[in-house]
Amino acid sequence: MSTELHHPPSAGTADHARPAVAHHHGHAPQAGHGPDADVPRRPWTVLALMLAAQVMVVLDVSVVNVALPSIAANLHLSSSGYQWTVSAYVLLSGGFLLLGGRLADLFDRRRMFLTGLTVFTAGSLVSGLAGTAATLILARGAQGAGAALLTPAAMSIVMTTYAGRQRATALGLWGTVASMGIAAGVLFGGILTTVLDWRAVFFINVPVGVAVLAGVLRKVPASPATAGHGGRGRLDVSGALLLVTGLLALVFAVESTTSHGWGSSRTLIAGAAALALLGGFLVNERRVAAPIVPPATWRVRSLVSASVVMAGVTGAVVGAIFLSSLYLQQVLGDSALVAGLEFLPLAAFITASAAVASKVLPHAGAKRLIAAGLVIAAAGAVVLASLDSESGYLTDVLPGFALLGLGVGPMFVAISVAAMSDVPQQHSGMASGLLMTGHEIGAALGVAALTAIAGDLTTHAGIVSGTHDAFWAIAVGLFLLIVPTVLLPASDPAAAAGHGHGHGHGHGH
Repeated sequence: MSTELHHPPSAGTADHARPAVAHHHGHAPQAGHGPDADVPRRPWTVLALMLAAQVMVVLDVSVVNVALPSIAANLHLSSSGYQWTVSAYVLLSGGFLLLGGRLADLFDRRRMFLTGLTVFTAGSLVSGLAGTAATLILARGAQGAGAALLTPAAMSIVMTTYAGRQRATALGLWGTVASMGIAAGVLFGGILTTVLDWRAVFFINVPVGVAVLAGVLRKVPASPATAGHGGRGRLDVSGALLLVTGLLALVFAVESTTSHGWGSSRTLIAGAAALALLGGFLVNERRVAAPIVPPATWRVRSLVSASVVMAGVTGAVVGAIFLSSLYLQQVLGDSALVAGLEFLPLAAFITASAAVASKVLPHAGAKRLIAAGLVIAAAGAVVLASLDSESGYLTDVLPGFALLGLGVGPMFVAISVAAMSDVPQQHSGMASGLLMTGHEIGAALGVAALTAIAGDLTTHAGIVSGTHDAFWAIAVGLFLLIVPTVLLPASDPAAAAGHGHGHGHGHGH
């Protein structure tokens, strides 16, 4: 549920350096059994540094949600300002994730990690100091771009530092961090906002970032660049820029329907620009020597269908957290801290149902689990659509959270398995990267679309009527995701082979 849920940036990928997220997760312990005696044990310092950075990246998807009302009061955010504060981060982290994976593969992964960490930390500092909504949104975008460089490089460093059982343990911890990220972010945001100020939500990253930077310079050796002089030719920078600018134009078009209407010149121009840029991305991918997404990938039906479902589910969950956070604070009058605590049951339901699902998966198959999850989560959205100004947390919000969590947990586990079921091992890093890109971009587009549907989120009455409409839209959207689910392969060879894949749910949250 990394935000977004889950997360974001939750776990990016280095093209070749991360075959393990999909495959080693379940099999690393066995793979390391015999040779483990010969594998030198490495200190856990490197993993601790990578996890510290990853925790920041994952928390920042959701940490801002509970702080939004305080930020809005201080910086006079409009409804679109609310949405962009969340979307700028996930859009840039998702849009540049695959390019970040290629960079980590082709060049010194330590340098890529340090570059990403520096950009992310600087973005955090500027976010904390922001005096206007525009400054905050631009700084959030910088944080996202830093996360897109940092995450795949961090995964690559973990994969190349550890082997055998140590690697299995490291990946398990990585998945756990990604899984808990959204809930921890909402709670952490509530504590910091209540005890200190909303700016502390961003400032907290600065000392952590500096400490990790110093630790990596001392403890992580530089890796030889694998690319040689020809590396730049194998980088599809034009594709990454077309994808990100196209998505930004698309979110801008969706957002402007709220303030200017569907037929306004602003909406139509932004929409046309989005179509042109994203069309340019598709043409570019056919023409460049080393496209971000190899053309054969689009022919793997299971991966493409699962990535679409992942985008839709993440958009629904992150959108639900975004709307519920405003509702709990602005309509029910809860403090940021109380609102943070009120999200914990949602996280618990997601985590518990994901754990059960990974046990059931080999018997039921991914397709059935996803379909059942969509129906249960949609029922949760219908419950939340009935909220009004007289509703209570225990009687009205919590039952909706329970159903939403029980539906979403199994889906994140099953989507990861379904996506990888037809992907050859040597392409699993790139495939899990595509899945994570769907996750991040789904979060950004979900929040944008739901904000457009909700309308005015700056007043009490606007939030009540807006959340009603938006939660109905979530319910309908989840039901419609049954269509790409039907296109998934009927049986999952991966599920039968072992549900180690299921740990992928960590990246999904």
